[in-house]
Amino acid sequence: MNTMKQYAVAFAALAVAVLFSALLPGCEPEDQKKAADGEPVGGILVYRQDDTYIGLVTTAVQEALSSWAEVEVLYAKDDQMLQNEQIDGLLKKGVRALAVNIVETQAAATAVDAIKKAGIPVVFFNREPDLNSLKSYSKACFVGTNASDAGIMQGDIVTELWRGHPEYDRNGDGKCQYVMIQANLDNPEAVARTEYSVKQARANGIDMRQVGETLLCNWDANLAHEAMQLVFPYNSANIELIISNNDSMALGAIKALNESGYNLEGGDPAKYIPVVGVDAVPPAIEAIQKGMMSGTVVQDGNAMGNAVAAIIRNAVDGNNYLEGLPYAWDDSGIAIRLPPSRYTHE
Repeated sequence: MNTMKQYAVAFAALAVAVLFSALLPGCEPEDQKKAADGEPVGGILVYRQDDTYIGLVTTAVQEALSSWAEVEVLYAKDDQMLQNEQIDGLLKKGVRALAVNIVETQAAATAVDAIKKAGIPVVFFNREPDLNSLKSYSKACFVGTNASDAGIMQGDIVTELWRGHPEYDRNGDGKCQYVMIQANLDNPEAVARTEYSVKQARANGIDMRQVGETLLCNWDANLAHEAMQLVFPYNSANIELIISNNDSMALGAIKALNESGYNLEGGDPAKYIPVVGVDAVPPAIEAIQKGMMSGTVVQDGNAMGNAVAAIIRNAVDGNNYLEGLPYAWDDSGIAIRLPPSRYTHE
């Protein structure tokens, strides 16, 4: 074989070797991983698109993974059957990891079974599923908060407000007449926030008395607005506080109060009803700064999203799930809990 032919053969062999190595698992360019067929490496499944807080978490996950992998985001429109179909669709595309904000927390077993068959890691986040379902699969975990923590902190905020502002006791009877806005009856987080916000305030010595029935508003500002439109005109003299499971519903209630001349920016202090929410979304922070809302519990959406993204990346790269994270598994061994903090105008 002449020298030119030897060079040609050597070059061809080198080219084949380079091409083959590029196709091996784990050999993708670090700046942009894709599945072999060009489909996304990961998927984020979200219970619905119009939840402000979940939007913050989802954006944080996307941004944290954007320079590392292709990720597809799908919204389930509050429909568990649709989300199950979306999970199946992503699995058929060959994704290597999923992050799931489950629609129905009691329906996680079906999702886990499907993902388990595919053998890929899954991180459930924010909406806590039955952890026993997750324990059936060694590659499943949860990132969220302790369900009771936000409620307890709401109760402490209520205590601080009530003790620091005697004028909030509008009828002077020493009792705190409150309206409760709850998301729904079957979400553990909603139930815990409702229970512990009042329980904590009472434990702190506040005489809490509920006005009317609990308003069920499915985490939705519009539903809370409509509910408060019906309730407030007939009970305005008796309502001294509004407690909401999240900021979106709190802001919906404030919109109804505004329409009745209450809680206006720079408005009459005698026409102010303290409102306490959860999540610290930007519109709520703005409302607090303007004196239209009293306080909220901070659940750091960026921190949650970054934790989800880090676990996904670690799982796909074959590392310990919590490598590089400042968190530890809780007693369940499969969940990390981000601590809340408070934000008020005090």
